[in-house]
Amino acid sequence: MAEHGTDEPSSSTGSPDGEGRDSGDRLLLHQRLAVRELIDTEASYLHMLQLCASDIRSRLQQLPQGDLDVLFSNIDDVIEVNSKFLHDLQETASREDEQVHSIGNLFLEFQEELERVYKVYCASYDQALLLVETYRKEPELQREIQGIIEAAVPQAGPSGLSFLLVIPLQRITKYPLLLQKILENTDPDASAYPVLQRAASALQDVNANINEYKRRKEVASKYTKVGQLTLRERLARINTHTLSKKTTRLSQLLKQEAGLVPRTEDKEFDYLEERLHWVSLCVTETKNNVAVYLANLEAFLRFRPQESELDIPGGPVVQYCSLMGDLQLQAFPDFKQRLEDLVWQPLCSLAKALSGPQNLVKKRLDKLLDFERVEEKLLEVGSVTYEEQEARHTYQALNSLLVAELPQLNQLAMRWLGQILHTFVDLQRDLAKQVLQRAEGSLAQLPHHHLSEPAFRELVEDVLGQTGHQLRSFQENFEKVLPPPTVQLLLPGAERQVQALLSRYGPEKLYQVTSNISGAGTLDLTLLRGQIVALLQNKDTKGNSSRWLVDTGGHRGYVPAGKLELYRVIPGQEEVKEQVQPPKDSHHLTPEPSPAPVPSVPTVTQELASAAGIR
Repeated sequence: MAEHGTDEPSSSTGSPDGEGRDSGDRLLLHQRLAVRELIDTEASYLHMLQLCASDIRSRLQQLPQGDLDVLFSNIDDVIEVNSKFLHDLQETASREDEQVHSIGNLFLEFQEELERVYKVYCASYDQALLLVETYRKEPELQREIQGIIEAAVPQAGPSGLSFLLVIPLQRITKYPLLLQKILENTDPDASAYPVLQRAASALQDVNANINEYKRRKEVASKYTKVGQLTLRERLARINTHTLSKKTTRLSQLLKQEAGLVPRTEDKEFDYLEERLHWVSLCVTETKNNVAVYLANLEAFLRFRPQESELDIPGGPVVQYCSLMGDLQLQAFPDFKQRLEDLVWQPLCSLAKALSGPQNLVKKRLDKLLDFERVEEKLLEVGSVTYEEQEARHTYQALNSLLVAELPQLNQLAMRWLGQILHTFVDLQRDLAKQVLQRAEGSLAQLPHHHLSEPAFRELVEDVLGQTGHQLRSFQENFEKVLPPPTVQLLLPGAERQVQALLSRYGPEKLYQVTSNISGAGTLDLTLLRGQIVALLQNKDTKGNSSRWLVDTGGHRGYVPAGKLELYRVIPGQEEVKEQVQPPKDSHHLTPEPSPAPVPSVPTVTQELASAAGIR
């Protein structure tokens, strides 16, 4: 009995308290193993990422840089975030009692950063796989790539690049599982339990958001490609299904215009769309202006007066020819090349980058019409087909993507355009410095270099005054020998209409149509050659001076200013005007050609050019 009594305490391990302690110890052990697995696998994962970014990417230089950018995407950003994450994760080991609690808080702290970098990588993953498939169609290139990868990562095996590229996707999807494993081995009454629950839920949300972002990108990519199709490819895609969709959209749009159904308003998107429109307009206008500037620069470089016989002896002419020859050989061509590389090419790239978002904005309108139609049906019937539900989701995905990314796009585009304009100004400044440096020696040898600036200005004004007087004299002499204006006959039966216009507006307002005009717009007139009109206003409502508002005596509207010439009334016609009667001879009214438009060149520039020509 005594032995039995002495053995009884040893059997206490089988009591409920003993079993609870054993269960708690096992739970703690499994929890520590799960934490160790998280930290160890994170270190191995980061090592693999760094191997891809530093070793493998540097050895694949035979691939185009564009391919490398697609294959490795934003792997550098992923490494940066995961390096900080691993460092903080390892720091939790020093707080053993609160390690699990700290790990939960750490995941919550890094939630947004993990989502930010991994959604970009995951969105470009499919495009990277397409590149891998193209490499497999080139056996020699594939063997070279495979050799590089097997040398660095033997465990990659025949999968090669695919094995490496999928690793970040696997890691972000494994975080919720690792957290769930730690959570399962944590006492529900522990203070770390709710923190781990929130962390696991947060990482599941991260993966869901990444999948949604990837889906939006796929939708955007699909419709961006459609916008880049040629006319023949677009025609080949037309079938009864597409015609039916376009007809339905047109019907929905007409009903909205008629006020039969309400139009969906989205003020946030409308504001972003307007901003994108103005950014695109700024880029287009700047591109057009730079194109004209380059064309003028090209014409300037072709003009080489220093190579011609100027028939002006010695002095400043020799210095001018020497200086211009030097500038034409190096300074100006270098400036043109830098302008094309640093201004023109970036402008073209920016315009091309904006074309995709513009196509998406246009496509959003089509999808919005589909969405509104489905919403109407859902309210009326209560159910929709699978295809209609997909159309609904497509609009929501496209709209969400545009609302999320248009602010960043507009901001980046404006910053890009601003940098291009700053570069253009810097190039102009550099050219001016080069010209002044090269001209410094020649300027000292000019006859007027000793004059002060006011004295030199006075000298220039005197020369310009003299040459201007000579030019006016030449113009007066030239006008004396001008051929008489051509007389364009009036249309049959137009005399009475001309007299009515003459009596109402006076001779200085009458113009004759020089060629047939076919009106294209609502307020545009269709007129025949020879018809007489009265000028009401020399511009349209938008300030466009190339469209004039005229009165034909029966209708008023706009016509191209270039197809009108002033109609000259001979002195004898004034009597006819007072009598307000049709003339006996139509030859009393003759057109006077309007003076040719003069380019808008600053006066000083014109006078300097004239002075240089006369000298």
